[in-house]
Amino acid sequence: MSEFKVPNDSEAFPNEFRILGCGTSHGVPMIGCHCAVCESTDPHNNRTRTGAIIHTPLGNILIDTSPEMRIQLIREKIDLIHAVLYTHSHADHLYGLDDLRLFGHYLGKSVTLYCEEIVETQIRKAFGYAFGDHNVNNHPGSVPMLDLARIGTDPIDILGITIQPLRLLHGKLPVLGFRISNLAFCTDVSEIPDETWPLLEGLDVLFIDALRDKPHPTHLSVQQALDVIERVKPRQAYLTHLSHSLDYETTNARLPPNVKLAYDGMRVPIV
Repeated sequence: MSEFKVPNDSEAFPNEFRILGCGTSHGVPMIGCHCAVCESTDPHNNRTRTGAIIHTPLGNILIDTSPEMRIQLIREKIDLIHAVLYTHSHADHLYGLDDLRLFGHYLGKSVTLYCEEIVETQIRKAFGYAFGDHNVNNHPGSVPMLDLARIGTDPIDILGITIQPLRLLHGKLPVLGFRISNLAFCTDVSEIPDETWPLLEGLDVLFIDALRDKPHPTHLSVQQALDVIERVKPRQAYLTHLSHSLDYETTNARLPPNVKLAYDGMRVPIV
């Protein structure tokens, strides 16, 4: 273990929500595309795959493990992850999981993954080497140290804060968003079930999926997201899970005053 300089476990960012990635599953710029947004020099148009961090006085809670998680955490100078919440198990939200290896090694204990049963099944299938006693020739830090905790739509307490899971639909797939105090994060959503609307009342900040202007079978369009915002009436709303069809400056110019596009690295206080 001497080759590692273990970060200070107490270095958290109290009561803050940070966007690690606000891009669609292809990311922006998209491979092989040379449109104006993909070739833009505006850093707000550089969108890695979706992920976020809930900073608390007791540690950092990651939302999803995108394939670019390592790059995101280094970019944001985040040294430790203490727990992970999963919205669902699609590749752009799950397949950076192996990069959790360092955190179990740093902390000297397992990182707890909070997820629904369908997500746990996919994690165990895709990352089977991290579970059970079939791992031979292991050395410290060679595989992730993970615990799995099953969640549903009841409130949960993690690292001293209460988080309310929000049932959402991503096409026909049931997924989760999360409400933390005055803020809600609802990525990868095309429909909000009736039982979830009351849980979105009284928000100061709403992050909501808005893939593009054109309708999509599994994501909200910009107009559909604006319709949600009009019904929920948060003080401020940010559109996320953005494709390369939405330029940061020109799209913001046509949005209502309390609505803007999210961007990688955006930080919002949790009150």
